[in-house]
Amino acid sequence: MKVMVSACLMGRDCKYNGGNNFSEALAEYLKDKQVVEVCPEVLAGFPVPRPRIERVNGRVFDEFGKDVHDACLSGVQKAVALARSEKIDLAILQSRSPSCGVNEIYDGTFSGVRISGHGLFAEELIRAGFPVLDVEDL
Repeated sequence: MKVMVSACLMGRDCKYNGGNNFSEALAEYLKDKQVVEVCPEVLAGFPVPRPRIERVNGRVFDEFGKDVHDACLSGVQKAVALARSEKIDLAILQSRSPSCGVNEIYDGTFSGVRISGHGLFAEELIRAGFPVLDVEDL
């Protein structure tokens, strides 16, 4: 089985704050699987660290109000192309991320309020027919 995984979950320091979201449970789950790591925000050309981003009315903005939607979409398209070329069987993504959130995302106010919804990458993977799982659902 080939699984695409948010790179931050594998311990890669690619989060907006320069950190990661390493998941021991995920590492255990992946022991007998092929892993394809991806960070759509890094593929978009965003630096690490970087300003926080959130979805606001379907578009993505940084915490200073700059519209970064098109750049995000570019990274998402590259990541989906990678999923296709690698013929992944499953994607396991980081919770609440504006790119990778599967069940929830932040509400766009940069206040920590969560709402039901998908990040751009999760949304596009689902639209393309890939099974997607939130890491917290493992």
